[in-house]
Amino acid sequence: MIEKIEPTIKKACAANGVGLYDIDVKNTAKGLVVCVFITKIGGVSVDDCINVNNSISLDFDVNEPFPNKYYLEVSSPGLERPLKFKKHYMSAINENAKVTYVDNGQNVTITGTLLEVDQDNITIKTEKETITVPFNNIKKAKTVYHFGKKENS
Repeated sequence: MIEKIEPTIKKACAANGVGLYDIDVKNTAKGLVVCVFITKIGGVSVDDCINVNNSISLDFDVNEPFPNKYYLEVSSPGLERPLKFKKHYMSAINENAKVTYVDNGQNVTITGTLLEVDQDNITIKTEKETITVPFNNIKKAKTVYHFGKKENS
């Protein structure tokens, strides 16, 4: 389903000077919800969200990608944003991240500074050590924002 709407969403983002971070489509009690997460250097404004929403809505009204009622939500991914794709990790280099991964059959969660992203791995510096984690072992990851203080992990 995302493949069907992604070109329209990318076009709307480009026309409004923002980047597409992610698309999430989910069925909820109120119906289908299409969540579009946008990003921009310097941060996303409310006006950016409104403009992208309006651009997408105009196209969806004409092309009707869904047979039933749907809700469209456009927002920034937030300060603590999920890291799902390699491009997300790349954009988070030198930021604090929390990563849960599998090591020898056990779930391990670490928090530290994302130092490097290569073809197969990420490298994170924690308070105690620098750890390289294969992408295939990562279960969940997100950036972590520390309010009021700068982390030097």
